[in-house]
Amino acid sequence: MQGPSVEFEHVGLTLGNTRILENISFSIRAGSIHCIIGANGGGKTSLVRSMLGQMPHTGRITMHWHENRVIGYVPQTLDFDKTLPVTVNDFMAMTCQRRPVFLGSARSRRGQIEDVLSRMGLEGKGKYKLGNLSGGERQRVLFAQALIPEPAMLVLDEPMTGLDVAGREILERSIVEFARAGGTVVWINHDIVQVNETADTLTYIDREIRLQGDAREVLKGGVAAGLFPSLALGSTVAS
Repeated sequence: MQGPSVEFEHVGLTLGNTRILENISFSIRAGSIHCIIGANGGGKTSLVRSMLGQMPHTGRITMHWHENRVIGYVPQTLDFDKTLPVTVNDFMAMTCQRRPVFLGSARSRRGQIEDVLSRMGLEGKGKYKLGNLSGGERQRVLFAQALIPEPAMLVLDEPMTGLDVAGREILERSIVEFARAGGTVVWINHDIVQVNETADTLTYIDREIRLQGDAREVLKGGVAAGLFPSLALGSTVAS
């Protein structure tokens, strides 16, 4: 697997009379975990949506692809009618086959679906209705569907929402393994301790870039301590 590198050059975004992003320039290495952090309303999700071609912007965003151009996307939550009679297998099939779901999963995909659900700790959950799962289980299903077909890039918008400790460990391990295999990860993350432990690089955005660079080095700096009062000399993050 070879994930893409990404270059942001003087990216700006204005909605109505509100300036959302201003002069955003940085790059993401192929095969790395890059976390985008910052205050609520600072433009993190808008930047990611711009990268995905979902929002108009100025400047340039260039993705340098290899053969595989598949992007797996995991939103913060799944908004759906919980009374719908959609099973986990139905939901997984919707994302990876053209065959109508009411005809069942395509035989060629069943093994993949079972395997990725097992990796997410969801063995035996395929026939459960999606609406009957806990919030954390649904979040793991969302992550599972992002892995079929095999992506070269994962785009994650705070995917740990609603997860218990075990669920967080499963997703965190899967993200790290994906990057080690050569995939590129762009991860909106508000957990600064997790960023320090897992990210290769980070960008702090509050309309413009406030911090940028190697995650551990950046988080040792005085500017980071000012942005994150919980950081203290000798703490887990600062060590």
